[in-house]
Amino acid sequence: MTVTDSYRLTVAPDFQHSLDAEATQNSVMAQAFALETDSSSRATETWWAGCRLRYNIGLLIAGPLGFGLYAVVVSRCIDLHAPGDWEITILTSLFQGFAYLVMIGVANLCYYLGPWSERLVRPGNVVRYRKIVFQLGFWFSVLLPFTPAALLFVTCALHGGQEKRIIL
Repeated sequence: MTVTDSYRLTVAPDFQHSLDAEATQNSVMAQAFALETDSSSRATETWWAGCRLRYNIGLLIAGPLGFGLYAVVVSRCIDLHAPGDWEITILTSLFQGFAYLVMIGVANLCYYLGPWSERLVRPGNVVRYRKIVFQLGFWFSVLLPFTPAALLFVTCALHGGQEKRIIL
């Protein structure tokens, strides 16, 4: 046995696993960066498809929150004695839930405006363009379900106390 044999370094299995995981993560990050900066049609479709899940999760969260806010505003309209027949029933809730699912489908069709606009505009800085267009579309779509509650709140605030019911 020589001196070099007795002092040979070996890598512990846990450390080797850590190195392999880091190499894999670096490879994934390199692929993601390459995909972000690539302006080819395939890369465009792949990037936008990768963001679709986040978009849909945002829509699925915004819908019930928007309806909850709508219910609170209807209650406030009743308290303000605003003109109108105010009620939320199980049937109207089911109808609005179904209508919202249909609108999620429409929103997903509109989602294709992102990759379509990228092909049309052909931006110089693809990474920046994708992030800006995605954020604009995402926040517009997520805030849209809150619009009916906001408009109803303003209308009730303006017409509060003007109960116009005919009493016989």
